[in-house]
Amino acid sequence: MEVLLVLRLCCNCTYALLYKPIDRVTRSTLVLHDLLKHTPKDHPDFPLLQDALRISQNFLSSINEEIDPRRTAVTTPKGEARQLVKDGFLVEVSESSRKLRHVFLFTDLLLCAKMKKTSVGRHQQYECKWYIPLADLTFQTLDESDSCHSIQVLPEHEIEEMKIKISLLKSEIQKEKKAPKGQNRVERLRKKMNEQESWLLLHSPTIPFRLHNKHGKSYLFLLSSDYERSEWRESIQKLQKKDLQACVLSSVELQVLTSSCFKLRTVHNIPVTSNKDDEETPGLYGFLHVIVHSAKGFKESANLYCTLEVDSYGYFVSKAKTRVFRDTAEPQWNEEFEIELEGSQFLRILCYEKCYDKSMLNKDDNEIVDKIMGKGQVQLDPQTVQSKNWHMDVIEMNGIKVEFSMKFTSRDLSLKRTPSKKQSGVFGVKINVVTKRERSKVPYIVRQCIEEVEKRGIDEVGIYRISGVATDIQALKTAFDTNTKDILVMLSDMDINAIAGTLKLYFRELPEPLLTDRLYPAFMEGISLSDPAAKENCMMHLLRSLPDPNIMTFLTLLEHLKRVAEKEPLNKMSLHNLATVFGPTLLRPSESESTKGQNITSVSDIWSHDVMAQVQVLLYYLQHPPISFAELKRNTLYFSTDV
Repeated sequence: MEVLLVLRLCCNCTYALLYKPIDRVTRSTLVLHDLLKHTPKDHPDFPLLQDALRISQNFLSSINEEIDPRRTAVTTPKGEARQLVKDGFLVEVSESSRKLRHVFLFTDLLLCAKMKKTSVGRHQQYECKWYIPLADLTFQTLDESDSCHSIQVLPEHEIEEMKIKISLLKSEIQKEKKAPKGQNRVERLRKKMNEQESWLLLHSPTIPFRLHNKHGKSYLFLLSSDYERSEWRESIQKLQKKDLQACVLSSVELQVLTSSCFKLRTVHNIPVTSNKDDEETPGLYGFLHVIVHSAKGFKESANLYCTLEVDSYGYFVSKAKTRVFRDTAEPQWNEEFEIELEGSQFLRILCYEKCYDKSMLNKDDNEIVDKIMGKGQVQLDPQTVQSKNWHMDVIEMNGIKVEFSMKFTSRDLSLKRTPSKKQSGVFGVKINVVTKRERSKVPYIVRQCIEEVEKRGIDEVGIYRISGVATDIQALKTAFDTNTKDILVMLSDMDINAIAGTLKLYFRELPEPLLTDRLYPAFMEGISLSDPAAKENCMMHLLRSLPDPNIMTFLTLLEHLKRVAEKEPLNKMSLHNLATVFGPTLLRPSESESTKGQNITSVSDIWSHDVMAQVQVLLYYLQHPPISFAELKRNTLYFSTDV
């Protein structure tokens, strides 16, 4: 009997604690309904009663999720529905540091929130950082006299290194899944990968998206994709075409709206792969070959070009850009690009009108803003793109149709160094064969490409990083292979990124890496030495051990890359960036050597294995004082060449 009394008392207490406050609000809501029915609309208390009723209704709606699980709106002070139009995670620059925010676009305002830290077992909640009524929001640029947010951009090599670390973690997770009792370690690795992917998501975006309110306050987001920036801008501008009135939320109204965001949101997790289910497709790894053929549907002639974006590591990045086709309504580009895919699932194409009018200069970014004419995306279906044949497709965008073709090469195929069947050319032919035939110390193709890059491409932003047009590179490859007489004329007329791409392709297609298969294990051991003197002796000894054509070519390339890095303020290519581009190309062993003695479980393992060490080897030599061939050969007399 006593136990029953205690239980009844506990139940009453629980009811009082959990349900009485809600019960009171419910009763108050009913009373407010009755009061409003009997209160004249011109009575001074009528607006206050309306506000009180609306706040009560929103509170009850946010509490009772089971009754209304798919609510998409809250009620405004005028009794209208405040609909959620769009939401997503964006990086905000606040107080000169990057912050990950969840941004909510409603029919009448934009709200920027952050997720509150909550104890285990409690519901997650948002905290409002700021909001702007759409009636007060503008995209106008700041005057030069106004203060401009400082954007901290990390060196590109740090971003690339983090990608490699994530790739290695993914491989490790796959191995542990197959191991007995590996589940606990898998969870730890997933947590670490989530942290690294979140870091990447925070530090990768660089495209500014600025918002201003009528009071002069401005906010800055950084996005990784112009496509995404355009989507946000268009969504806001579409809502602003309506007759919007400026709204001011009371602290209670703001709190209710912010609380409702948790339930209204359509994007629940930050877009990192560690948040995806194991059953979800991992995306494509390898190279996507895309030919942008043509476009039609433009209403008038303009200067037109396209850019290509693909997703990797949870965000989209721009990978290629066509030439500007001038003064036409039906551009015929017919340009081919090779795009590296890193777990990619979508291809986006954006069509722009090139603006040459300097009066359109964006004072925030000191760049002329080109107009987006249309944009669209296609899913990269593995079954469609992995066939050997080209797959033709059309993207329709804002009345414009862009025709393109694509095919995919997996990483296991793209990693192969395949010797050329024709030994009369230069691509796929051993370097000593080429130099002996040419009676030169350094292959002609290397000397000519370097000369052209230094003549007119050394100041080019992203030289050696930005892809050249594949059809141009193929034309140059054929010209060098057939020893065409007008090769110098071709070089002088060709886009500089195509020439840079041709040089990279030459080294990538060598049947054996420039630093040789035989010495590869020794280079990997040498770069890992911790004693500086021992490392110096080992790394110099390894250079001496290379065949003479390899040494001369390597030293020629080394000095060239140093000269490129001297122009880093203009071309944005540091020694580390150049080492990231060329390291794997110069060191990655041929297929037979790369898999020897290694337990490789996936294509991703092959790709990521030793990549960081390969970059470090080249970086060591790039950071080393000038190395002379004569000095190396003199020292050969005092050192054994057996490795």
